[in-house]
Amino acid sequence: MEVPEEVKRAIGQFVRPLAAMRSGARWVRTEGLHVTLKFIGEAQADQCEKIKAALGAVTSSAPVQLTFRGTGFFPSARHPRVFWAGIDSTPNLAEITAGIESRLGPLGIAPEERAFKPHLTLARFKTEGGLADLRAAIDGAGAVDFGGCTAGEFHLFESKLRPGGAEYAKLATFNFTTARGGG
Repeated sequence: MEVPEEVKRAIGQFVRPLAAMRSGARWVRTEGLHVTLKFIGEAQADQCEKIKAALGAVTSSAPVQLTFRGTGFFPSARHPRVFWAGIDSTPNLAEITAGIESRLGPLGIAPEERAFKPHLTLARFKTEGGLADLRAAIDGAGAVDFGGCTAGEFHLFESKLRPGGAEYAKLATFNFTTARGGG
């Protein structure tokens, strides 16, 4: 799902001073922020059409309400691999992700082994050096709220790794609301 520009700007303002102090992390570009509902991996062109057809069948009775707030680390703050911004959502987001999993399974796309935890990846860690300073800065910021939105669609993105980070191209858009008034 796409992230509104105002949320990206708020996250960018929050991340800039953190990125300046943490050289052991690879920070994502805020313009590429998105909510990943399912990572598919490499797919051949002929399979892409089947994926599009399967995703077109995912529905929900209402749009999803998303609020972007809070931060944390995966798998833990003590030994982080990822720094993230949290997402609070209406329960139908989990239903949509379950629908995506069930539609893609018959195409041979492996289901996620971990429970779905909606988030925005802000940085990936290469080393743990300087982590105490980063934690102190994050704690000093207090509770953070980056804004929210209502979403009635999701997208199939293609990602290409480039020296400056991943670049995303939108391949298809899927309106998942069966009550077509929202989103």
